[in-house]
Amino acid sequence: MKQFKFAWLAFMVSMMAFAFASCADDDEVKDVSVTGVTVSPSTLELKVGTTGTLTAEVAPAGATKKGVAWTSSDEKVATVDNGTVTAVAEGTATITVKTDDGGFTAAATVTVTKDVPPFDESKYHFDLFLTVDKHGGMSSKNTTIVNSTATLNASAGLISVVREGAELGYYTMESISKGKYYYQVYSPKGTGSGDRFVKYQIKDNKVQVVQEQPFKANTFNARSYTHAWIDDNTLVIMSANGDKTKIIWTKLNANDMTIIDEGEFNEITVPEGWEFLTTSGILTYRQADNKLFYFYYAKRNKDASNPMRATNEPNFRVAVIDPATMAVESQSISPVTSEMAGSAYGELMQNSVMYDEAGNLYLACFEDTDSMEKGMLLRINAGETEFDPSYNGYKDADGKLLTVQYIGNNKAFIYARNDNAPSVTVGGKTIKPTAIDGYSHYYAILDLATGEKTRMSYNGKELAYSGGRFSQRSVIFNNKVYFGTNTKDDQNSIMYIYDIETGNIEKGAEVDGGFFFDMIRVIEND
Repeated sequence: MKQFKFAWLAFMVSMMAFAFASCADDDEVKDVSVTGVTVSPSTLELKVGTTGTLTAEVAPAGATKKGVAWTSSDEKVATVDNGTVTAVAEGTATITVKTDDGGFTAAATVTVTKDVPPFDESKYHFDLFLTVDKHGGMSSKNTTIVNSTATLNASAGLISVVREGAELGYYTMESISKGKYYYQVYSPKGTGSGDRFVKYQIKDNKVQVVQEQPFKANTFNARSYTHAWIDDNTLVIMSANGDKTKIIWTKLNANDMTIIDEGEFNEITVPEGWEFLTTSGILTYRQADNKLFYFYYAKRNKDASNPMRATNEPNFRVAVIDPATMAVESQSISPVTSEMAGSAYGELMQNSVMYDEAGNLYLACFEDTDSMEKGMLLRINAGETEFDPSYNGYKDADGKLLTVQYIGNNKAFIYARNDNAPSVTVGGKTIKPTAIDGYSHYYAILDLATGEKTRMSYNGKELAYSGGRFSQRSVIFNNKVYFGTNTKDDQNSIMYIYDIETGNIEKGAEVDGGFFFDMIRVIEND
């Protein structure tokens, strides 16, 4: 009996051992390989100094080894630690996650921007340039007075220069402004040959000189030069020399008004068959590719074919200049018969050049035809140095295109003339639409893609024509266009404020109609 029990016990032990062995075989699970990885979100926008989270999801869900590693394409912009992204500086970085098993990757784009504080309009003011007796421009004999005002909203009421405002004297409204200061070529006579560069402010109803720099080798005439800013402190002045056979240039440090360098262009000469060069021309700087563009043309004196005035070349010229060396890199001729708008003043009064977000350069021009001075808007495409012959953004011209200012979304704010507007009678005198004081000028929004223009309206009615050909009564400030009208029937000039984002327009302050309102500038306060 004992032998039987022992045998039974041995049998049971062996069976249990077999069962345990079988269970052990069942518990052995094979590794599941990774087949891919995704990251979410795929884009992340952060402000400098903030953090965000990216999440990696390894596939399949039952993968054995789910370990991943994170990297940034530019740790100066954004860093990453186990999916937590820290924004370091403005820019764009690619954050990549890579699986330990299989080396599968996925990526997200991180864009870092600065947290820009709300724009503080109280740090700026408007300078209004008013002329006595008649519109300024094309004359140095008119008395010009500048009124500085903190606002042009309707709350400002009537703005006048009676017993207030700074009389410019021999300083001219044809000037350069940037930041807190004005810059210009100064002549002791107010016109003609100058003897120095001047940096000044208009404060407490006075012109207050900050710095003067006597000329060196190159000399310039007041009101007859063009300019461009290469950066916030480097100002280039250009014009024709005394006999107008060469173009001279001076590069200034605007901070202390020292002359950095000066010279003349041997490559820009009077073409065969012509006698001299235009006095000012138009100079502009394209920041996108660090190039200066100078627009100019040649002329010859009155002759039998044109006894009233000097004759211009039919097509103006373009010189592309390296701002570092001031070497001429290339030259070309405009593809159409035309002249630059505002070339008499070199953009010292009116804005005839603008750029869009892509870096396309636009230039207001006109062709003198039998029926009108026909406005045009030509374009040099981004990255190119010659005009696009297929483009004219001002196709439906009814007269001269005077000023252009880019307002975004492929739109421009323009001041133009209708040469077919009716003549008007003022004080018994008939004024033609093409006269300097002609009431034929209007403001409009120009679509740069279609050429369609929409005249400015208020309360559903188009604003009446304004007088003043040589005027720049519009300025862009804090996403609004402030512009002034000077109509025949309004006693005073009236400011309007156009909201670029909403398209709404409101009536602003009025400017004393006893004077001629010619120009507006935005100046930074001290």
